[in-house]
Amino acid sequence: MCMHDLRYWLALNAIYGLGTQRMRLLLRRFGSPKATLEAPYKQLKEVPGIGGELAGRTANWNKYIDLEKEFALIEKHKVKVIIMEDKSYPQLLSKIFDPPLVLYVKGEFLPADQVPIAIVGSRRPSIYGRMTAERLGRELAGRGLTVVSGMARGIDSAAHKGALAAKGRTIAVLGSGLDVVYPPENKNLMEEISKSGAVISEFPMSTKPDRGNFPKRNRIISGLSLGVVVVEAAQRSGALITVDCALEQGREVFALPGKIDSVTSQGTNRLIQQGAKLVATGKDIIEELEPIMENLQVPATPGEGTRAESKRPGERNAGKLPPPPLKENEKKVYELLSDEPRHIDTLIQESRLPASKVSATLLMLQIKKFVKELPGKMFMRA
Repeated sequence: MCMHDLRYWLALNAIYGLGTQRMRLLLRRFGSPKATLEAPYKQLKEVPGIGGELAGRTANWNKYIDLEKEFALIEKHKVKVIIMEDKSYPQLLSKIFDPPLVLYVKGEFLPADQVPIAIVGSRRPSIYGRMTAERLGRELAGRGLTVVSGMARGIDSAAHKGALAAKGRTIAVLGSGLDVVYPPENKNLMEEISKSGAVISEFPMSTKPDRGNFPKRNRIISGLSLGVVVVEAAQRSGALITVDCALEQGREVFALPGKIDSVTSQGTNRLIQQGAKLVATGKDIIEELEPIMENLQVPATPGEGTRAESKRPGERNAGKLPPPPLKENEKKVYELLSDEPRHIDTLIQESRLPASKVSATLLMLQIKKFVKELPGKMFMRA
């Protein structure tokens, strides 16, 4: 996208009170951000859902939106801006009812992020909750899943830290501009996340973390993910807003049980009563997501053909070699396996690949139904 077009996208996104749905109404009426922002007040006001106040703000946007400052901050903080039309826009997020039309990104999205899982919960967790969130983040990221959360205090931060400890991928979604670190003590965590995944926001630079921003942020957390795991949440926890978003978006909801007399477990225990899937480990979550992951299309690398063929549950390969194509690391790990179980540490040693890379590769081989995991981190050909 040329810089000239991006200016209009950023300006439209910065108009206070417009929101995603009204932006769509205007784009449907006028065809582009440029045409929308150049439209006269009278025509803007005639669009259903756009009253006189919003029409006035839109018609006079250049009197109060400083795009030069916006671009200066984007450059200073090494932020990228993507819109829904871009190929790098997350596919899962694009499918929800109201995906953000503009995303600010510090870091990058990768094809490896095709199996994301959100971990959310209380900002004031118990020691059990904090440790469990970190363990889950470490287990899931270590198995090749991308951990998504909101970088808030408590459970969110613990989940991100667990993913980073496993040297895995993690994505943080903010309720502020990307130059506003919130909470302030997470400045270093934010930098680490941007190097091992991405920190993203739909809000313009310098947007303060106002309370009304977080429900909007929560729909992105769930929209990016195949499912949402709630570790600890009180009856009125903000994490339950993320659950509501997940249910509206058709995502899976998981909850960890807690002590019946713990305030921070009341929300999670109630979710389980209402039908959320009770989980205790990362493996529980992966097993529940497996039917969904089987239907994911895995992009082939250049020269490998179009798509890897997915196999039905229980279907076995006719010969000893799996049907092509396999990526280089997948082939390397697969060839180290046989009909006899082998421990993951042996595979790491013999493949000479990093532990996180072997874990991620084994996960993809499981998704493709070439490998089966046994208790004790043992693996064999499926």
